[in-house]
Parts: sequence; structure tokens; C-alpha cells
Amino acid sequence: MTSKDRTLSRDLTATQIPSGDKTPLPAGTRVMIHQTLGGSFTVQSDFGLFRIDGKDSDAIGEKVSDDTVQGSTLANGAPDPTAVWDQLKRVYDPEIPVNIVDLGLVYSMDVEPKPEGGYKVQVAMTLTAPGCGMGPAIAEDAKGKILLVPGVSEADVRITWEPAWNQQMISEEGKMKLGLL
Repeated sequence: MTSKDRTLSRDLTATQIPSGDKTPLPAGTRVMIHQTLGGSFTVQSDFGLFRIDGKDSDAIGEKVSDDTVQGSTLANGAPDPTAVWDQLKRVYDPEIPVNIVDLGLVYSMDVEPKPEGGYKVQVAMTLTAPGCGMGPAIAEDAKGKILLVPGVSEADVRITWEPAWNQQMISEEGKMKLGLL
């Protein structure tokens, strides 16, 4: 076994890539870790490519990176927008080693006060391909990370197809990581 080869120590439910289907993987399944970014793991098994959530990292003998959120609320109690953007930069497409912000997938991020108190963050994002079944999983990952930001009481991450994504939307940093520069 190489350092990236693992055998699942227990049963778990993983997300199949690219369909997004939840799939049980039994203890004893051999996997090879391809990506360990954003608190989840992209693994290959004889059954296909899967994303394993950070909460199941023990099953592959790994630890999740620190989820501590840097930043605090603004003077009015609103979440710091920089902290929200930083959290979005911790979300990754399981097949691409670049975060969703640098991939150019996040079109907007707005912080709004809620009438009953607290703050709601609304994000509009897209995917690299309209047929990608991983969209709901990526959106949920983004929502979960946004909700960790101090001052955020609600988050809504909406997937849109307008405008259509293209490689020109990737940041220079993202292009460097992908070898496109």
C-alpha cells in the first residue's frame, strides 16, 4: 500500500462523483485518496470516485484540517464579509484542486439583516458543468461553512446557470494551480 491507499475501518455513506448519489461503502473497502481539501476527501475505489465527508475521516485514518473561522462581527453585529469569503475559499469541487471562489463559481455574496434579528448570507454560484450532480453537495458544503462565521444566523446558497461559467472566470491564482498560465 502507498501512503494514499487506505482500507475503510467501518461502514460509511459517501457521495458518488459526479452523480451526487449517496452510496454506502462497507468496512474493508480499499480506497486511494486523491484530494484532501476543504475538510472532505476525494477517493477512488473499485466502485468509482467518491467524496467522503470530514466527519468520516477516522474511517480512512485521516484527520480533518482545522475549521476555526478567523474574523469577528462588525460593530453592528453583522458578519464580516471577509470572513464569509474566506469560508467560501474553503469549499472545493471534489474533482478540481481549486476552491470555488478562485474557480470563478461564486457570482455574488450578500449579507442582509433579518427582520426578526440576525443576519442572512445569500450566495449565488454556478458549477463548471450544468449536468454536475455534485452541485447540491457543493452548495451544502458552502452553506455549512458560511454558518460557522460569527454573526450568521441563516445562509442560502443558490445555484444558477446565468451567466454560463467559462475558464476566463478562473482567478490568476486558480489558473496557476491548474497550470493554465
